[in-house]
Amino acid sequence: MRSRVMKASNTIRDEIESNASRVNEFILSFLEGEPSELYQASAHYIMSGGKRLRPFIVIKSCEMFGGNSNMAMPAAAALEMVHNFSLVHDDIMDNDDIRHGVTTVHKYYGMPLAILAGDILFSKAFQLLVVNSRKLGLKVDSITEMVARLSTACISVCEGQAKDVGMAYDRKFSAKSQYINMISKKTAALFEASCILGVLSAENSNNNDIENLASFGRNIGIAFQLIDDLIGIVGDPKLTGKAVGNDIREGKKTYPIFLALENATCYERDKILKAFNSKNVSDIDLKETVGIISATGIDQYIRNTAKDHIAKAMKSIEYYKESVPKQALESAARFIVERSL
Repeated sequence: MRSRVMKASNTIRDEIESNASRVNEFILSFLEGEPSELYQASAHYIMSGGKRLRPFIVIKSCEMFGGNSNMAMPAAAALEMVHNFSLVHDDIMDNDDIRHGVTTVHKYYGMPLAILAGDILFSKAFQLLVVNSRKLGLKVDSITEMVARLSTACISVCEGQAKDVGMAYDRKFSAKSQYINMISKKTAALFEASCILGVLSAENSNNNDIENLASFGRNIGIAFQLIDDLIGIVGDPKLTGKAVGNDIREGKKTYPIFLALENATCYERDKILKAFNSKNVSDIDLKETVGIISATGIDQYIRNTAKDHIAKAMKSIEYYKESVPKQALESAARFIVERSL
């Protein structure tokens, strides 16, 4: 049984990586202009690799409703460019040095160019979506709706980021409901938009289909961020490209840390809080803190919470006939919970 699960996980990973290469090539062909350094900065994270999970979901959602990857590519690329725009600006706000093993854009190119690189990615995303969708012959109504849906997702991302910033300055840790609300906007909104844009690209669906796939995307987006925040604490630095316990040192008030504090003894809580948001904490103390947090058992709880959202996602599409694209979406959802990176 274990070997079958690992084989399925490797299969979906290979498919996601294959799709990522096509998406990267498509985006890079569009990110050209002068001054060249601005476009190099905007392509910095694209060039560094990545799973491109959101574009994969766009394409498979399109295929599930009779479309093909070519029809979905403009929407897939636009979604990824918006995601990268949010990463560039997020890193500036957090003053992060490293993302996925490479120097962050603002540290490599400087703050002014990084801000402009994010702006270029945002603007080019909509230009790419409209221009290339027209070339493919998609209906004007479909293109207009895709632009509207992507714009709405961008607004949600900004609102979610503002909530995240507010939570960081709050002296208290937020309740689970506030955290879920924040990540629903900051992270899940783009996963939801991935599904919606994919369905709209196929031009063979109705409002119920859009809402069902939106629910699928929203729930896997919440699951994704839950696991991402867990990895930010206990993830393997060799896989994450970040120092051990990165979110602890940076003082990120994520739900996994809140949960660990709730489950810790007084002594353990003091140790966690001493290391939390401490730039000068030693690697040894930080490693000990990570061990304390891991021992509280939050890993399984967070993964189970994520699995609950995956189950809701699966229910949203359970009545659609079985197909290869549907199976790919389901496999991608399971991959989100099972991943270690």
